[in-house]
Amino acid sequence: MDYGYSAAGSRYQEMRYNRCGKSGLLLPMISLGLWHNFGSNAAPENMKKMCFRAFDLGITHFDLANNYGPEYGSAERNFGKILHKEMSAYRDEMIISTKAGYDMWEGPYGNWGSRKYLIASLDQSLKRMGLEYVDIFYHHRMDPETPLEETMMALDAIVRSGKALYVGISNYDGPTLLKAAEILEDLRCPFIINQNRYSIFDRTIEKNGLKETAKQLNKGIIAFSPLAQGLLTDRYLNGIPSDSRIRTDGRFLKEQSVQDRLAQIQELNQIASRRGQTLAQMALSWVLKDAEVTSVLIGASKPSQIEENIKIVQKTEFSEEELAEIDRISLN
Repeated sequence: MDYGYSAAGSRYQEMRYNRCGKSGLLLPMISLGLWHNFGSNAAPENMKKMCFRAFDLGITHFDLANNYGPEYGSAERNFGKILHKEMSAYRDEMIISTKAGYDMWEGPYGNWGSRKYLIASLDQSLKRMGLEYVDIFYHHRMDPETPLEETMMALDAIVRSGKALYVGISNYDGPTLLKAAEILEDLRCPFIINQNRYSIFDRTIEKNGLKETAKQLNKGIIAFSPLAQGLLTDRYLNGIPSDSRIRTDGRFLKEQSVQDRLAQIQELNQIASRRGQTLAQMALSWVLKDAEVTSVLIGASKPSQIEENIKIVQKTEFSEEELAEIDRISLN
């Protein structure tokens, strides 16, 4: 059934697009992640509205993984329904990515980085979304047991089969990125992007060599969890709401984490206010302050959150004083 969605004619006017490393691909500064709020427990009408609003605002990149849900696979399935019922006319204007590397199905073949798992998982993902190919396919995490050559050759085989246009790696460190890039370069595989956690509160990619190595290799970076699971928002400035993820889920953010960071959150909020931004907007802007980061992934539970986040596009510059103050507060 066609619900008559027609994309806004102004969708490319405000968004800015960054080149992903030295590739030909441009990504929007803000991409929509479907990790939460697109699972089997989400409201279909709200999911649809978020996809529509994101695309109307110039967000062309929709990021998934095989196990996004809950239940595993449900985010891909739900997104596929929206795409085919309402947005299929715009498929060639979209970047759709998915991943495999975490546990997906029982037994020895549904996890990590073997050729068997990666190819089978992508086949399942394509079926769930009703697609012939994805634009980017990622290996989701480093595998300490499978030879890196096997994993990278599987990514190359996927591109050669036509099931992905580009490949990426996620949750890798700098030294492993360097080895992976050497293998993929020898294979002439279009490896263009790294997906990693990065926020004011999580500087891991600055410490493990990923950010610097990606810069040296001229590969893109897309950052997830830029708001530190909601810590870098105004949501917890005055206590923990009853409908917050801490109360309703509790897997990713604990009450003690809020208490430990509260003084820092309050100080950072003051800097954001002086910049004319919300704390969340400033946190997103901070991730995008360097040319090394191509795009930042946002999660949303309603269209208005996407609208608020999009306002950062024209305000990603920081003064040296602001950056020094943010470091002083957040690195203590």
